[in-house]
Amino acid sequence: MNPQPRNPFLTVDAIIEIDGGIILIKRKNPPPGWAIPGGFVDYGETLEDAVIREAKEETSLDINLVRQFHTYSDPKRDPRHHTVSTIFIATASGNPVAADDAAEVKIFTRENLPKEIAFDHRKILEDYFEGRY
Repeated sequence: MNPQPRNPFLTVDAIIEIDGGIILIKRKNPPPGWAIPGGFVDYGETLEDAVIREAKEETSLDINLVRQFHTYSDPKRDPRHHTVSTIFIATASGNPVAADDAAEVKIFTRENLPKEIAFDHRKILEDYFEGRY
C-alpha cells in the first residue's frame, strides 16, 4: 500500500497599494508579526478569487488585482508547514479595518516597515520595492 502523498499547502497574498503605501496586517495567531494579507486557497477556488476573498476577510476592503507578482516556495517560508504562495499586486481605496484573523491593519511605506514581519514577507516586500519580478 502506497502512503498518501504529502503536498505543500497553496496560499495567496496581496500587496495592496493604497494612499501611497501598502497594507500589512498584524496577525492574531502564531506565527506573530505583521504580514501581507492573504491565506489558504480553498478547494475549487481560483488563485484570483482566493486572494480577493482573503484580502476582504482581513482588511474589509474590495481590492482590484493589478497583476500576479511572483510565487514563493521555500519549504521553510512558513514555520507551521510547507506552503507555496502566489503573490498579487492589487489596489484599493477606502479605510482598511482589521477583521478575521487580523488583529490590526495599517498602511506602511518602504521607510517605516515594522520590525517584526512574519513568514518570508520581508523578502517579498524587498523584492516588490526593488522592482524584482
